[in-house]
Amino acid sequence: MAMATVLSRAQHGMDAPLVRVEIDIGGGLPRFTIVGLAEAVVRESRDRVRAAIMNCGFEMPDGRVTVNLSPADLPKDGGRYDLPIALGLLLASGQLPAESLCDCEFYGELSLSGEVQSMQGVLLAAVAATRAKHSIFVPRANVAEAALVTGCRIAIASSLPDVVAHATGKAPLYFITGAAPDSATDIDADLCDVRGQETAKRALEIAAAGAHSLLLIGPPGTGKSMLAQRLPGLLPPMSEDEALEVAAVRSVARLPIDTSRWRTRPFRTPHHSASSVALVGGGSRPRPGEISLAHHGVLFLDELPEYERGALEVLREPLETGVITISRAAQQAEFPASFQFVAAMNPCPCGYLGDERGICHCTSEQVRKYTNRLSGPLIDRLDLHVEVLRVPHGLLRADIVKAETSAAVAARVARVRELQHDRQGCTNARLNGRETERLCCPTAAGRQLLDRAANKLAFSARAYHRVLKVARTIADLTGASAVDTPHVSEAMMLRKLDRNSNPAR
Repeated sequence: MAMATVLSRAQHGMDAPLVRVEIDIGGGLPRFTIVGLAEAVVRESRDRVRAAIMNCGFEMPDGRVTVNLSPADLPKDGGRYDLPIALGLLLASGQLPAESLCDCEFYGELSLSGEVQSMQGVLLAAVAATRAKHSIFVPRANVAEAALVTGCRIAIASSLPDVVAHATGKAPLYFITGAAPDSATDIDADLCDVRGQETAKRALEIAAAGAHSLLLIGPPGTGKSMLAQRLPGLLPPMSEDEALEVAAVRSVARLPIDTSRWRTRPFRTPHHSASSVALVGGGSRPRPGEISLAHHGVLFLDELPEYERGALEVLREPLETGVITISRAAQQAEFPASFQFVAAMNPCPCGYLGDERGICHCTSEQVRKYTNRLSGPLIDRLDLHVEVLRVPHGLLRADIVKAETSAAVAARVARVRELQHDRQGCTNARLNGRETERLCCPTAAGRQLLDRAANKLAFSARAYHRVLKVARTIADLTGASAVDTPHVSEAMMLRKLDRNSNPAR
């Protein structure tokens, strides 16, 4: 009887738990068994591994072969275990020296000729292996992705014979050390391109400074989408850890990673035909959706009432918690979803209600049905509701109005973000109830104004606290230590839907 163990890792949501590939070769009739909650793709690896070993000139061991993927209660899927299984067989049968693959992890699907093919989610495995101080062997197609992890030792496993030659010392493979790419500094969409709309720009700056959610309401062509597209340029660059999290989500979702925009915050704009699964993720094997792909970035939903109501309602929990948990009968997966939510909508079905040209012919009932597509609980979770009106044509010329650039606004936003981080460790939008009462407590005059407005407008407790958080951000932007009446007043003025249930009036 001979035994061997080779290390690899599974992918479970956003985790990469260690998997010990244990090989036992015993006596008896030839049989190849894989145990350890392996799905069909993993069980099929026995045929790929057998063919690869024989076609590469090695000997397939005789007798009863048992492959145990430990821990046994962790689901295993994908072809990533082909390479460690093949190496384990060669170790157990004495074709490789014992202890030659210690402190190393192996990943990759084997072709019948022994070539190592690409796999999914290697970035998660590289992060976990680096923390465990293990070197990794990955397919050539996955090297660039694994190299995004600073300090990760990576060897290219092009084929099974190459890895065997390394293990025997005949042709050692060259290890590279991962390093994070340089951050991008270019701003694609500058705020100075937007003419007029000073109130909306002010709301955009407040939203960026405190990570507040924002709803833009106005007729077509007033610049709602332009404003939303410029929000990422106002936000500070991501840290290396945040950039790794964003890249890991894209890796799990099988999307390419653009290293030229390494620390640029993501901006996701799903079409209004997107389903709830497309937004939050799901499937028989849970995969991240748009809210997770917007992690540490911006999720922009244009034409908000045109989305299915059920798809919008699933946003309520992640807007509060910053994570999404997808439960299935066989497994449960949790994906990060700490995104900044921005949406835009027209005031009525035709879009021109309240427009100065008076071309809207929508009835009051049509307007009511249109605006009622957004539920009260969802609107309650939006910090800012801002009206974006039509800009006079005379202000559209660049030589008449010199607008402030994104760089200038981003500098103020960065200062406020740093202040919030030093004071409380998070942005104002992420404060809990107790922290809100402690850090956002207004002066006596400010409290009196807020209480009077809250009683008149029937604020919910959530809306009351969100006004306080926005007022705290406004105070931070002005350099004030206390939240006073002007800050509370501006915060309430930027919540249009609380002042009137009809956003078009």
